[in-house]
Amino acid sequence: MKTLFNVTEVTNMIRAGRKLLLAGDDLLLSQLPRGNWVGGTIPYFMSEKGGIDTSDLIQVGELPDFITSVRALSYGAHELQNIPSDYPDNGVSFIMIPAFSEAHRVFAERCSTFPGLFDRPLLGWVTGFHLERDARKIAKTYNGLTGESFADKAVVLSLELPENKFGRVNIINLFNQGSGDTLVFKETGFEVERCFVNGQEMSFRDYIQSRKIDTQLPLVANYSGAMINVSIMSVSDSHEKVKLYAPIFADVEYKFANPVSDYEAEFDKQVSTLSVDNPTISCNCVLNYLYAHLNGKKTGNIMGPMTFGEIAYMLLNQTVVYISFEDKV
Repeated sequence: MKTLFNVTEVTNMIRAGRKLLLAGDDLLLSQLPRGNWVGGTIPYFMSEKGGIDTSDLIQVGELPDFITSVRALSYGAHELQNIPSDYPDNGVSFIMIPAFSEAHRVFAERCSTFPGLFDRPLLGWVTGFHLERDARKIAKTYNGLTGESFADKAVVLSLELPENKFGRVNIINLFNQGSGDTLVFKETGFEVERCFVNGQEMSFRDYIQSRKIDTQLPLVANYSGAMINVSIMSVSDSHEKVKLYAPIFADVEYKFANPVSDYEAEFDKQVSTLSVDNPTISCNCVLNYLYAHLNGKKTGNIMGPMTFGEIAYMLLNQTVVYISFEDKV
């Protein structure tokens, strides 16, 4: 199944009235006409050809014809709590948030407190930029229905489904808690300084450095059987705080993950176990792309942007998130 297209091809899809989720370079997305689409900046993709890094093509996720209506709204950092009140009665909402914006921080730290957040399926991703070639390091979102773009707002595309259909949010996580130390933090946030290691307080930076922790492995919390990852962004010798790609939550027990020896093989194994059959929309994490060297490799039949964070109600790291549309019985 082809997922990567040039601007002309995507323009023709939009003008034909097709409902699309788009990911690509800002220069490409800015050329597109108004229509039934939302998009976000990303140059890394899992495509029909395998993992690819390109600023010349747009990755297209086409939504099913049975969708009865679409609506796209934007939300600043202090409006995000209103997202659940705008959910469709019977539908699915796709969200895109610019990386490292205030909206990104607020959603990640507070979304679990939004009334009604879990009442309808919500999934999406954090938009980004090229880690090496993009000098500006600005992530953006696009509301194709209005023609607006944002560096500081989330965009949500809400889909109304027919009464005989429903959407299910799914997560694939290859990482499990390791057998090492238990870590607990007393503050919630994207930066942490102190932690309790098996009950003993110490510098988190010193813990990582003294134990020679592989920071390509995420911290993992076990939420009643659901493994939720938090990835390390940077550990500096010049200051105490360790930066993270998702927030640590206070008083939750974390362990560093067990290593995954062969990402491609383990992913294929898990996908076959789950019987994943060509999901409509999915995204994977750019850290998996980089750390598992996925350029040119495939992740089963799951294709989509390699993002700066995945959203399945809450912000996740180093996971795959996808939607499946199913018949009500």
